[in-house]
Amino acid sequence: MKRLFLFLIAINIQLNSYSQFHELGAFIGGANYIGDVGASYYVYPENVALGLIYKWNMTTRYSLRASALFTKIKKSDYNPVDTNRFKRKYRFNNPIQELSVGIEINFVDFNLHGSEREFAHYLYLGVSYFQHDLFYHDLVTLESIKYDTARNFALPIIVGVKTNLNAKTVVGLEIGARATFTDNIDGSNPVGSFKNSTALKFGNLNNNDWFVFTGLTISFTFGDLPCYCK
Repeated sequence: MKRLFLFLIAINIQLNSYSQFHELGAFIGGANYIGDVGASYYVYPENVALGLIYKWNMTTRYSLRASALFTKIKKSDYNPVDTNRFKRKYRFNNPIQELSVGIEINFVDFNLHGSEREFAHYLYLGVSYFQHDLFYHDLVTLESIKYDTARNFALPIIVGVKTNLNAKTVVGLEIGARATFTDNIDGSNPVGSFKNSTALKFGNLNNNDWFVFTGLTISFTFGDLPCYCK
């Protein structure tokens, strides 16, 4: 992940040389996954999530955004909501490291030129590239056994609301779902040398896993204000 931070720093330096208006801040919140282990609540931030967020505000409506988020998904079948899963008793831990780039769209003008308080709802669309562990569930001990590390893509959809506390500080609250291109966050569909082992597979193999980040963002503005000329 060192390369990731160097990449973000390089972007900041390059864009600042063009005297644009930027935001750099942090994400603090929780994460949950939706798949074949445990209860499938859509928004249930039970795992700590942290990260960095960068924005290049091109206009009062549109911003280019990049982020690096980190969490460790912990999930178990010890939940009485689904009796079959509760009896199965699978559990796992899987660290997620995500890099995402895309565009943030404000539904109303979010003008940081003035000193007045502004509020805006926003939508973020982009693409994510994330790293996670590959493992299978031992049929005897029920433990998850790691055998490799994988990198996959996901499509993030984030909705949120934000406001400026002052001319230099912006805070927001957001919920972001990631539709992944893998069914292996929970180890339900092993690949590689385990690909043909049907005994190790379980759940709905036709549906890929999802994960969701929910939390607060706080960012600090820097660089020259753009003119937002029409």
